[in-house]
Formats: sequence, C-alpha cells, structure tokens
Amino acid sequence: MGIVSYGRAITQRAQEDPDRVAVVCGDKVLSRALLESRSNRMARAFTLRGVEPGRLVTIGLPNCLEFVIACVATWKCGAIPNPISPRLPARERSGILELASPALVVGFDDLVHEYPALPADFEPPSESDDAPLPDVVSPHERAMATGGSTGRPKLILLRVPAEYDPERPATILTPKGSVLVPGPLYHAAPFGSLTQGLLTGEKIVLMRRFDASQCLELIERHAVDQILFVPTMMHRIWRLPEEERRSRDVSSLRMVLTGSAPCPQWLMRGFIDWLGPDVMHEVYGGSERIGGTFITGREWLEHPGSVGKPTRATRIRILDPETRVDLPTGEIGEIYIMPAGGPGSTYEYVGASSQATDDGWESVGDMGRLDADGYLYLADRRTDMILCGGRNIYPAQVEAAIEEHPAIASSAVIGLPDEDMGQIVHAIVQTSAPVSEEELRTHLKERLVHYAIPRTFELVDTALRDEAGKVRRWALRAERVGG
Repeated sequence: MGIVSYGRAITQRAQEDPDRVAVVCGDKVLSRALLESRSNRMARAFTLRGVEPGRLVTIGLPNCLEFVIACVATWKCGAIPNPISPRLPARERSGILELASPALVVGFDDLVHEYPALPADFEPPSESDDAPLPDVVSPHERAMATGGSTGRPKLILLRVPAEYDPERPATILTPKGSVLVPGPLYHAAPFGSLTQGLLTGEKIVLMRRFDASQCLELIERHAVDQILFVPTMMHRIWRLPEEERRSRDVSSLRMVLTGSAPCPQWLMRGFIDWLGPDVMHEVYGGSERIGGTFITGREWLEHPGSVGKPTRATRIRILDPETRVDLPTGEIGEIYIMPAGGPGSTYEYVGASSQATDDGWESVGDMGRLDADGYLYLADRRTDMILCGGRNIYPAQVEAAIEEHPAIASSAVIGLPDEDMGQIVHAIVQTSAPVSEEELRTHLKERLVHYAIPRTFELVDTALRDEAGKVRRWALRAERVGG
C-alpha cells in the first residue's frame, strides 16, 4: 500500500479482511466490512446535504460506533472532522460553531434552524449505495476545538492532509493487536489513537466513558497491547483496591503511555513498579503538533519527573516568558519549540494567533525546564501560574502532592486575589473519604515548600476534571472571583 487517502486506506483494509473486527464499543461491534459499508452510505448522505471537500463537519457525539462512522464518512467526502463535546454549554458550543462555519452538524438536534444538521441517531436508508466513493483527500486531517486556558474558543487546523503512508506512521501508537481508547474522542490524543487504529487496521476497543474497573476488564478481555492514559485515569486505577488491580491479567500490555497533563512522580513510579519499565512511557506534545518529547520507563527511572527528550528532529528552548531571552539550564521558563518542518509548518489557528518569536519558535503556553542532559520537565501552564508574594507557584505540582493523599479523588489549585500577597493559593478538593484541613496540611508539609501549601481549602463532592483529565482552572477561578 503506497500513500493513500484516509478513506481509501480504510476501504483497502476492508477488502483485505472484511470480517476482522474494526471497532468494539460496549456490546456493539463493527467489522471492517460493516464500517466500510455504513461510512460509504453516510458519506453519500453528507454529500446530499452540502458537504464538500475542504468544509468542516462538526461531530457532537459521545464515544460510540456512530462517531467513528461519521468521522470516516467525513474523510470520504474530502471534508474535515471537527469533533466537539456533546455536553458543551450552549454559549461555548455557539462560539466554536461560529468559527467552524460547518457544512453539517451531526448530533445536536436543537441546531436544525441554525446549521444543516443530522440527529445523533440518523441512519441513511438501507437501500442507499454503499459502494466505494470517488477518492478524495481532505486538506486537513482534523480541526480540534479548544478553549485553552482562557476560555476563548479556537480551532486547531492541522497542516497535514488526511493521507496515510504506511512506511511513515504519524504516531508512536502503531498497534499490533488491540488498542484501547479510554478518553473522549473530542480530545486530540484519543482521536489520534482512533485514527491510527483505523488506518493500521487493528481492533479498536472504545470506552463510552472511563471507568477504572471496566478499563482493566477490557484490557484482559481483549488482550489490549497499547493504551494512552491521562494521569487522572492512572490515579483512578491506582485508587482501586490493590487486590482488584492485581487480580486482572494485564500481561498483554506492550506499551502504556501517559500524557496530556503532568504525571505526578509518585504515580508514574507506582505504574512502573506494577507494569514494568519496558511497558510504561510518557509523552509530551500539544494538539498543534509543533513537536514533543518521549521517555521510556527505564529512562524515567534515571530522570524521574521528566517527560523526555525531543522527538522527530524537534528542537526546544526555555525562554523568559516576558523578555523571551534564553534561560540557563535548570531554570523554569516558557517552553518554545521549533517544528522539524520549520516555522508554521504544522497547524493554523482559527480564532486565535500563535505565540511565536520573531524567528518562528512557537509556544502553546506551557512552562518547564531542561536538565543538563536535554531532558524536559514540565511545570504548568503559564496562565495558571500563581504569583504569591513574588514567588512562582505551579498548580500542577501542588495538585500532585494533594492527590497523593488516599482520601483525595481530584483537586484543582487556583490563585485568588489578595491585597497583601497579590494572590493566595486556594485548593478545591474532591474527596473520596472524610479528611480534615489539618490532615491535608500535615500531608502537604512533607511534600511542598511552605509558601506553596494552600492558604485555603474548599472541599467538594463533584469531579473537577473532565473525561480527558483536563481541569479548567480559569472557569473555577471566574466562578469564585468573577470575570
């Protein structure tokens, strides 16, 4: 197979082995042949409703077989999938749709008078043509939507056509058996896992929603060999009773990756001890694909806390966030990356502008440092950093220490205005068992410098992170201080 469009690659996989399972979700299964047939009929239905090459199709569906069919149909039209959360607040959804100006919206029944739309349960007539369509290449693989750290929506259009080259896979996720996708498909990493699984023709095990117990059961049942977790998922698995975790057969796992947020050292070390240093890996990189890093479990043990060295000829610099002057080795600053293909080669924003230096080094707003060996260590998002009495405090580090306590399910640390200190550290904590503020402070005194220990705690019983492990600190801050 030479370089082909995504649609043609999926067609060829169906022709090679039509009965092989393509996607499993709950008790529903799509064979390669059924995926091919249903996506061809859906693509024709899209075309009849005005979908043309280069236009966006907004997909507002949960993780399900219908999402996969709609996505493949979009590629087969030469259009661009724009997955968004089906539970977005109306205002945020409207902002994204205004930017996308989609040719079609799938999944939001209340939008029929605003945009051409199909309901979530739409099925083309069974007698409609399911033969392969004329081949066409989408100019952009995907258009992911994000609110970033500010809450202002933007789209990330990858400057990569939807073409598949089997000699040069686009990701390190190249499954050989079964790949489990535990996260929501409207986020970049799970969407990438789905895409690569479809193109390589391997079985995709799709979770509707993440559940720690079910996750281990699916790994055992489907002999999953690859999976990408966000740290929140790892945390929930680790909080299962040890006898339950140990009783599951996870020996099929060949590569487990974590990414999308800083992984606490204690948690990464626990997973390495459990699964082995040759199985656990960590990655870093934004949805913009300007570059990233990768580290094996064995390397991590030698450089604990690191997310690795740059991959694919990526170059990294650490600059002062205000002056954009290079900082010395070991000093925390803003992470700037030069893509292997040069400035502006990987993406374009719709609704925002990039944070680039005059010579084209780009930042997505993350803070970190490099050690003497060139390994990168993450701190936090620049916009989330708390300045308290002239000291920089990184919420992710405080949250990692809080969540090491066995009674904590999740946490979010924000800065609240303070006349004396500028900001104070405020911790919003979701508990899974009774715990006092005094107990939390004692726990944190052993793990944090004194000025990073939260001044105030707010105990809640609702989840603070979404299905992808993301926390919207800007929204939590706005709820408490306004604006």
